[in-house]
Amino acid sequence: MHKLLPVLLFGIVMAWGCTTADQLTEAEYIQRHYTKIERQIPMRDGIKLFTAIYIPKDTSQQYPLLINRTPYAVAPYGEDQLKATLGPDSNFAREGYIFVYQDVRGRWMSEGVYKDIRPHVADKKSDRDIDESSDTYDTIDWLIKNVPHNNGRAGIYGISYPGFYSTAALPDAHPALKAVSPQAPVTDWFRGDDFHHNGAFFLMDAFNFYSRFGVPRPKPLTPDQFNNAVPFSYRDNYQFFLELGALPHVNERYFGDSVAFWNDLMRHGTLDTFWQAREIARHLHDVKPAVMTVGGFFDAEDALGPFVVYDSIKANNPDAANHLVMGPWFHGGWVRSTGDFFGDIQFHQPTSAWYQEQLQLPFFNYYLKDKGTFDAAEATIFLTGSNEWKHFDSWPPKAAAPRQLYLQANGRLSFEKAPAEGYDEYVSDPASPVPYQAGVHERRSREYMIDDQRFAAQRPDVKVYRSDVLTEDITLAGPLLANLFASTSGTDADYIVKLIDEHPEDTTSAGLGYEGKNLSGYQMLVRGEVLRGKFRNSFEHPEPFVPGKVTPVNFSLPDVGHTFKKGHRIMVQIQNSWFPLVDRNPQQFMDIYHAKDSDFVKATHRVYHGGDHASHLTVHVLEP
Repeated sequence: MHKLLPVLLFGIVMAWGCTTADQLTEAEYIQRHYTKIERQIPMRDGIKLFTAIYIPKDTSQQYPLLINRTPYAVAPYGEDQLKATLGPDSNFAREGYIFVYQDVRGRWMSEGVYKDIRPHVADKKSDRDIDESSDTYDTIDWLIKNVPHNNGRAGIYGISYPGFYSTAALPDAHPALKAVSPQAPVTDWFRGDDFHHNGAFFLMDAFNFYSRFGVPRPKPLTPDQFNNAVPFSYRDNYQFFLELGALPHVNERYFGDSVAFWNDLMRHGTLDTFWQAREIARHLHDVKPAVMTVGGFFDAEDALGPFVVYDSIKANNPDAANHLVMGPWFHGGWVRSTGDFFGDIQFHQPTSAWYQEQLQLPFFNYYLKDKGTFDAAEATIFLTGSNEWKHFDSWPPKAAAPRQLYLQANGRLSFEKAPAEGYDEYVSDPASPVPYQAGVHERRSREYMIDDQRFAAQRPDVKVYRSDVLTEDITLAGPLLANLFASTSGTDADYIVKLIDEHPEDTTSAGLGYEGKNLSGYQMLVRGEVLRGKFRNSFEHPEPFVPGKVTPVNFSLPDVGHTFKKGHRIMVQIQNSWFPLVDRNPQQFMDIYHAKDSDFVKATHRVYHGGDHASHLTVHVLEP
């Protein structure tokens, strides 16, 4: 027995020291199972793009390429420095792919000149005609030919700006590109994503983003070598931007001439050829790869992009494998959160894990590995309010019928049109704009997309319209259109329309939100959007208002998927400022980007209801 003791002790020690693959953290698994190489991949015009490639050490099989192209750096840099997570979510590293991360042209360690949402060149005549489609094509072509143990198939994915690069890979795609997932894709920077919504300038986001992102790099460098960001600080965003005043003060006090794209924003105040050239959706023809576009209903940055990409592919490629997934998420929340709550509102299930396991991994496995099945509905939609996943043959659902929600006298809201005409009148003062959220905030919060709107309802320059208490559930699923009749004493005005779910005052009926918050009387923002009024008829050719004249003001809000429960009310709020989310409108017809502080004036507004001027929202009610 004494002779066996060392052997037994050795076995115990070995058992303690062994860790199975399932017991490893993702970072440990990556360290043990992947080799990282870094390459400068040549493009057709001779420019080289810095690319980090993670290759499985197991060479007994072949793997597909899964690509992420980004302007935000592929850090960490150095072949001995590996990422702690790989792929779209934590399921992918153990699944086995060749993961590819690339600094796009002109960013960080890649050569070339960077252009924001680089225009697509549809008719390329020489190797000098490059765009994100050609750079993706050349990257895939090089990878297929030079990375060992690849199976000849590639996929691409990305959230936000990388979502744009995913969409941009679709026109004239490389034959090896089989699966593409644009997620919260930057798609239209004038009508609805990031820096403009229906022509209105999203001041706070543009200022904060371009104070760093827009400052040029002197040469290829890594993020730790970059120290040229524009310095500024504040604690109260409302007060900071109010004191900043008219937009020309941004360059005078902060940017100088250092941020080229900010200057482009200031020069191109209409939907001119500058913006039209950057509309990637115009080029989504002859789409060959399978596409799964993903977005969040409460995305404060790119809520419109997913619908535009899905709709464009559907319209121009009726036979394409085209899928849409919309969940109850903030920007990137499907991988950056558990998805069981957002802000004060609970969804009572881990929506992100469900999406990752049931949709994201199966999508790429099926199209890139021939593994398993992918039989998802064309539109997989999480309806908030009822908090359930729904599977539709198309979006909007065929069973969703358009109906009109009419504004009425005395702050009422009804599906019935009032015969008598009337109006509500109030004054909007640019010196005291309506805040986008209650309280004091430093950076723009993402939770404003779902927050309680009682703070706004208390202001005299916000008009509130409420339905009767609902006697049955009503589900809205699909497009949302504001159809207003309005007048102003000025010659321009912004119009903000908010669709709100007003919870019951009774504590038991209202229920509890995240961390047990009492939702009694909570006015949950379901959807809000703005139109710069001078663009009511054309984004290319703005028109002034005639003071005092009743004028149709019609515009689209991003689609909605929400159930207003029995016992709740449907509420609509209308206002003319949303600050500092949206820059202030001087309420005079002019080039706002070059306005002076003295140009901002009070205006008296009227919103009309009933009779021939029956302001309303067109909604799509899902039939049970």
